[in-house]
Amino acid sequence: MLFPDAHAPRLIGIAKMAAGSRALEEKRRVEYREIETRSFIGRCSGGDRMPFRWTVNPYRGCEFGCHYCYARYTHEFMELRDGRSFETRIFAKQWNAGAFARELKRIPLGEWIAIGTATDPYQPAERRFRVTRGILEAFAKESGYRVSIISKSDLIARDADLFADIARKNELRVNVTITTMDEGLARALEPYAPRPSLRIAAAEKLASRGLKVCVFCAPVLPMINDSERSLDAVARAAAAAGATSFGGNILFLKSCSRQIFLPFLKERFPALAQKYETAYRETAYLKGAYPERIRERIREIRERHGLTQAMDYRPEQWPEGQLSLFE
Repeated sequence: MLFPDAHAPRLIGIAKMAAGSRALEEKRRVEYREIETRSFIGRCSGGDRMPFRWTVNPYRGCEFGCHYCYARYTHEFMELRDGRSFETRIFAKQWNAGAFARELKRIPLGEWIAIGTATDPYQPAERRFRVTRGILEAFAKESGYRVSIISKSDLIARDADLFADIARKNELRVNVTITTMDEGLARALEPYAPRPSLRIAAAEKLASRGLKVCVFCAPVLPMINDSERSLDAVARAAAAAGATSFGGNILFLKSCSRQIFLPFLKERFPALAQKYETAYRETAYLKGAYPERIRERIREIRERHGLTQAMDYRPEQWPEGQLSLFE
């Protein structure tokens, strides 16, 4: 540009690093970049609403293109504000095993650390960059932590061996997200995510290794996948796969999500578009009787299929003298 735009924001921090990153590969719709990593482990911004204090996200952006995704705002930190760049420009954090190990040592034992809170740790980029694999290898060398991971990809089953190692010395929760068993609906909502049957197969493989697996229906979308029949179908498949628990969260819509999700509704579910606009106009979270009804429905379905086992357990090699929930 001969004359730089005087009104363009001065890039600092993560935005500057993103702008300076080099494109490594371009697929039909996705561009991969590596980005300098100042820290891998972040403090959760959700406060007391979340059961964990620390988060790890191996990637920035997510290829699955879920129309409802709440994490699109994270690309705004890099001055990428069009909404769609979140799913087409993927940044892999430059892996440094030594730096991650040093960060982990600063986290007190017994703390919950959640992997995959903002972007899926098993999106297609993981096949190339293997950052998630590196993170798990680091946890496999440690003991006394509480670790959870969540994904809507069948690639999660690749690391069953590492999960088994981690679970012997740390508390581990493996969560597989399945929004619906209706593969046509899943393709509409989550265009580039693996189909539900593949995720169920992954849950079955993980459970066969003795791991505690939770199948999570999220988000629960009013008047789309919230029926008794729809939720029960997911739970029934989860139970058959050997999962130990089942849960779900109701859709919440941040402003960054609305600009993608509401136009999608107008195109695919036009009769619902105005209802959603009204319900979410002044809040990202639904309130009133509806959330309670859904919580009760999920509780009944969970009990019906025996998916009520606690995810907490005492690892066989839990550090001696380490305080535990079970003492």
